[in-house]
Amino acid sequence: MKQNIKLVIVALIASAVTLGGYSLLSNKNSQTAFIPQQEENSFIPTNYSSKMVAANAGIDFTEAADKTVHAVVHVKNTTISKQPSNIMEFFYGGGTPRAMVGAGSGVIISPDGYIITNNHVIENASELEVALNDNRIFKAELIGTDPKTDIALIKIDADEKLPFVPFGDSNNIKIGEWVLAVGNPFNLTSTVTAGIISAKARDLNEFDGNPQSFIQTDAAVNRGNSGGALVNTRGELVGINTAITSETGSYVGYSFAVPSNNARKVIEDIMEFGNVQRVILGIRGSNLNSKNAEEIGINETEGVYVGGVEKGSGADKSGLKEGDVIKRIDGYKIGKFSDLTGYLGSKRPNDVVEVTVSREGNTKVIPVTLFKLETYQIEDLGLEVKNTNKEVLKQRGVENGVEITQTITEDMSRYNRSLRGAIITKINDRKVSTIDDVKSIMNNRSYNDPIKVTFIDSNGELNSFIFR
Repeated sequence: MKQNIKLVIVALIASAVTLGGYSLLSNKNSQTAFIPQQEENSFIPTNYSSKMVAANAGIDFTEAADKTVHAVVHVKNTTISKQPSNIMEFFYGGGTPRAMVGAGSGVIISPDGYIITNNHVIENASELEVALNDNRIFKAELIGTDPKTDIALIKIDADEKLPFVPFGDSNNIKIGEWVLAVGNPFNLTSTVTAGIISAKARDLNEFDGNPQSFIQTDAAVNRGNSGGALVNTRGELVGINTAITSETGSYVGYSFAVPSNNARKVIEDIMEFGNVQRVILGIRGSNLNSKNAEEIGINETEGVYVGGVEKGSGADKSGLKEGDVIKRIDGYKIGKFSDLTGYLGSKRPNDVVEVTVSREGNTKVIPVTLFKLETYQIEDLGLEVKNTNKEVLKQRGVENGVEITQTITEDMSRYNRSLRGAIITKINDRKVSTIDDVKSIMNNRSYNDPIKVTFIDSNGELNSFIFR
């Protein structure tokens, strides 16, 4: 009897193993990767608890998702590059042309097919293709780009009106507000993730002379999400997903978006003028903290300290003074320099802004007319320059020149602090008075010729560099 019972048990075990083995073999070709179950208390469920809070609070994301998912598109960028096939082609150029395909996201912003995306999504494209959420595919036309803000505008032509996402006011978003990121990560079309606004006016390049002002969120964003929509719970566009910061290259809890007010201003300028009309307040400013406030001799630890005012600028003509601390602009709080640059990024030349400053313990509200910032990037030198005015030139003791605003290449970034504000008076021994003079000299020189730059530094000393 016992022997029979043993035989039955063995038979049952064998049957279970056989069925389990068949199940594994039948799913051998599945593309889904299942994650092994974690041991209890072996992880901290931060996102899980936050999403449960949203559900318990009665927040409904379905309406916002439904409004936006059909207006967020998949953008494919085909570029042609030549790959060397032998040592001679490697050193002297040439090779076999090869098509390379990159992908990102875009947001339809008008029923006639205008789409906003990131510049890095469509950069160097020889062909652009857009796939809608209903799987229709269109060829896209590049309308214009702005590498500085990483925003680009493309267009498709459809036979009927297309769904689009309306712009929201990114100045009014609040830290802790719920948002959705909609895009196409890893070629997974129409993906929606949720998170909150975790910071505003975030500057990722605080020390390189090119201040930024991103919206930071904890909505999951990965490769392919670039150019996609960041929307509020009403389905309004408040940002264009652009970047993540990560040691691995994948999402680790933080993502960054260009504010919608800035993106909207950029694409409207592209449509109207063909380029972006940037503005300047006309000050040299810096952030405040307890340490530098004590060194300066003021009690303020928030705001933008005015370290200097550019002669002839809107700030100069309106009465802003060195030593002022900018606390608000048009009623919006200015806690740091990126708050100021972010807000000004949505403004146009001749706009008037109300600047609230703290001056010697008193509060003043000063209207300032914004002037147009005219710059030109000298790519061969790794420098950006701007037109200046007679007052600045007289102050620096020169009759002509253009001012260096920042370095734009990694090689030159080490000199950014010393070169910013220097006045270039000659290039290749030819006088320059405007950025048009610089363009003309650079466009008409021989490519392999060295470039001699003569400039006056911040100490008033004359210098010459030769770039080869």
